[in-house]
Amino acid sequence: MNLAIVGYGKMGRMIERTAAGRGHAVVARFDIDNNVNGEGLTPESLAGVDAAIEFTTPGTVLENIRRLVALKVPVVVGTTGWYEKLEEVRDSVNASGGSMVYGANFSIGMNLFFRIVGEASHLFAGHSEFDPFLVEHHHKFKKDAPSGTAIVIANHMRKAYGDRTPDAVAIRAGYVPGTHEVGFDSEADTITLTHTARSREGFASGAVLAAERIAGKKGFYEFSELLFEN
Repeated sequence: MNLAIVGYGKMGRMIERTAAGRGHAVVARFDIDNNVNGEGLTPESLAGVDAAIEFTTPGTVLENIRRLVALKVPVVVGTTGWYEKLEEVRDSVNASGGSMVYGANFSIGMNLFFRIVGEASHLFAGHSEFDPFLVEHHHKFKKDAPSGTAIVIANHMRKAYGDRTPDAVAIRAGYVPGTHEVGFDSEADTITLTHTARSREGFASGAVLAAERIAGKKGFYEFSELLFEN
């Protein structure tokens, strides 16, 4: 596959290395030097691109999505902090016949963690002596809080807890790639579930996998829909 990377920072560079390791070529790279307000995303700059992987910022992601979808370039979106516009973006992608997959977290382990948390929440919600909690810790450079991943975790918990779903406690300090902890606490004992990202490699691998899965498809997908498809 020929890939474009939109957002060529640390994450973008790791995606490029991962893509090369899987036999793909990165033929276009976009960052603040050549893509202000999405203006660098043109038919010429994206010629021959099979899919684009977008990891930028909440302030730029929507325009990048709009332009990529309009150009019929399948896009993988790893940027978070825009989900209040999710239904609007979904409608736009589907109406245009475009292709997009988004994810709060492209780590395969985290997507399995989502399912584990959902199942555990259903078990503990029936025992009122246990109070649920959710804590996430990321590096000091991460702009959105709580993280998109924490929001997804809370949504899985909400299916069991409803209005009793805890707010996520967000920590922004140091250089932590990402740690998410879900717990159930009672006077007698505490049960915790923790996902710790050791590096960005897991996110990069999942993003490249998403690009492989979205190529040739039409429609709007959340990553787990493609990850666990038969």
